[in-house]
Amino acid sequence: MLEKVKIYYGKVLQDQSDLKTDACCSVINLPDYVKTAISAVHPDVLARFYGCGLVVPPLLSGLRVLDLGCGSGRDCYVLSQLVGESGYVVGVDMTDEQLAVARRHLEYHTHEFAYARANVEFRKGYIEALGDIGLESETFDIVVSNCVINLSPDKRAVLAEAYRLLKPGGEVYFADIYADRRIPPELRDDPVLYGECLSGALYWNDFYDLAKLAGFTDPRLVEDRPIAIGDPMLADRLGDIQFYSATYRLFKLPDLEPACEDYGQSVRYHGTVPNYEHVFRLDKHHAIERGTIFPVCGNTYRMLSETRFRAHFEFSGDRNVHYGLFEGCGAGFPFDQNQEGAVASCC
Repeated sequence: MLEKVKIYYGKVLQDQSDLKTDACCSVINLPDYVKTAISAVHPDVLARFYGCGLVVPPLLSGLRVLDLGCGSGRDCYVLSQLVGESGYVVGVDMTDEQLAVARRHLEYHTHEFAYARANVEFRKGYIEALGDIGLESETFDIVVSNCVINLSPDKRAVLAEAYRLLKPGGEVYFADIYADRRIPPELRDDPVLYGECLSGALYWNDFYDLAKLAGFTDPRLVEDRPIAIGDPMLADRLGDIQFYSATYRLFKLPDLEPACEDYGQSVRYHGTVPNYEHVFRLDKHHAIERGTIFPVCGNTYRMLSETRFRAHFEFSGDRNVHYGLFEGCGAGFPFDQNQEGAVASCC
């Protein structure tokens, strides 16, 4: 299947107009600072972008970031601006044609961002075997990916590699396509459905299991949208299967609990994360307003106190007393099911 994906993204797709799902990646409500960063990216790079979401977590200055399946490099060049000249971004892709576009404009972006030297590099390789291209364990603060993991035939290996490469307290922050059920084998083998990021999509509950097997005990959903299948023939083949574009964050924090447990802990946000001065959104269920005392479960407490966010919060409580399950972190089917305003699949 990897060779079919290479052909689809290297030969079949020449720009976004070639996608068969009426793809257009301007559907996300982008923060102004991200819009500004995207506007500085070369048009040739933008034209070959096939992502389905936004993979720009807050507080990136000075960090090392890895982009799995970087394609033509759009997200790498956006992240390049946000990590700053003291940070570094590595993009990995298996498709020669996509990497050629990314590398062709390396000097352009270095000059555009007024950097003395490039803080981005691109490597050819498979995201299931990143050690083969010299990426060493615990060398990245953040791993991102934009609608690529669904294309991998070995998603467990991808998540295991991401866990290996992250420093303690680091995170995977990625957008992808998910299904409300397991995809039948006859659809998974279709090269067009697979290339369009549909038939390779994980059943969301299987994703949770794979994430936990890799060491990411408590996956956090950041945002999600239903996907509209614009091509009638593809929609007919897929039948009643529902697809969702979703962004998750997975923290490398050993010994997180499998459920949200209540220890009477709380946090207070200082309002000091750049571009998020009023509200800090850890995930879909945690919008923490500046200055408020915000009760949290034990896992959320650790996601804030043992990561790069620590300096931006005041912490109260310990783990001496357990009060049972914590209410409010979300459970059951994770995605919004309102198809009104559903977005076109884009990868």
